[in-house]
Amino acid sequence: MSTQDTEHEHDRDHDHAHDEITAGDGIGYYETMEIAVRELLVSKGFIKPEEIRRQLEVLDSRTPALGARVVARAWLDDEFRARLLENGRKACEELGISFYDDTQLIVLENTDKVHNLIVCTLCSCYPRPVLGLPPDWYKNKPYRARAISEPRKVLAEFGTFIPNDVDVRVSDSTAMIRYLVLPRRPEGTETYNEDQLASLVTRDSMIGVVAAGVADPRTVK
Repeated sequence: MSTQDTEHEHDRDHDHAHDEITAGDGIGYYETMEIAVRELLVSKGFIKPEEIRRQLEVLDSRTPALGARVVARAWLDDEFRARLLENGRKACEELGISFYDDTQLIVLENTDKVHNLIVCTLCSCYPRPVLGLPPDWYKNKPYRARAISEPRKVLAEFGTFIPNDVDVRVSDSTAMIRYLVLPRRPEGTETYNEDQLASLVTRDSMIGVVAAGVADPRTVK
């Protein structure tokens, strides 16, 4: 077993509560602040409602299907895979996936010796250009805290059991750096084409909480 199961990309304070990962109810503090600031900017004329609408339309057009295409191509094309691991954003742009902000994308490859897990301990930074909006549980404090303090237990709650001789590495996203997991290709897919492979790639496998081809057994959205 590795002497260090987690790797922090950045030092941050963490809440070590061991609560179950559950979806929150109602509008929270940050959502309320976002609405208030947005309405203030519109009333002062700094932004227009149609500009907000266009940006929301861009966000709505992004789904995990984009990330699944990237993963499937990497499974089939070793040269593309190398470029993806070297510069995730640039490789995604090769496939026509645009980035509407200045964030960088680091792609982390799962192997038989390393399993990667993504979290944002400070808020909910997420690779939205390739995955769309994050699931509710990704933004909740229990996941954000426990993914760092007890990642194997968190993975087990998703039905993912990592052998003790495999390192679990947790990468902490920031406002400018986002992560995407390149899951291991499922066995028995040697004859699959790109579309068939992409159908096996789920959002959760690209976050690192499950393996490719395995659905999350829980009902949390």
